[in-house]
Amino acid sequence: MPGRISEAELAEVLVEIEKLRQEHRDLDIAIDALRDVSAPDQLQIQRLKKRKLVLRDRLSRLEDLVTPDIIA
Repeated sequence: MPGRISEAELAEVLVEIEKLRQEHRDLDIAIDALRDVSAPDQLQIQRLKKRKLVLRDRLSRLEDLVTPDIIA
């Protein structure tokens, strides 16, 4: 069946998803910490936000791999 992945590939994807989720959470913490300083570095905050968006896109693609299509 096209689109199906093996159990080994599924395990790898799930590990990658968890790593990306952790990095996404870490970026949230870093952004909050930067905002809390008296003179926040807006450029650095923007870079971190952009990285979060890239992670979110990657997460979405990987989650689509492991989520079965439901035909309504």
